[in-house]
Amino acid sequence: MATMLLNKMELEELRNDHRWVVIHPLDDAPETKVDTAALGPMKLTLSVRLSLMSLRAYLILMLLLVFYRVFCQAGFFGLHV
Repeated sequence: MATMLLNKMELEELRNDHRWVVIHPLDDAPETKVDTAALGPMKLTLSVRLSLMSLRAYLILMLLLVFYRVFCQAGFFGLHV
């Protein structure tokens, strides 16, 4: 595999010529990552809070329906004809 290493002067000349310089991610300098521990809690708007609560209620209701169906199939509630 061929590798092309350019110094800063050659890179600057290529940028001035309006050419694209493609650098492989393994050869590029590592980027700084976001420190999520320093961000703190997010502020939720009312619409987002209501949406999340309705999603939680929907998931709980669906879970209860699944358990009800399993218990009906197991015969815990008697025979349903």
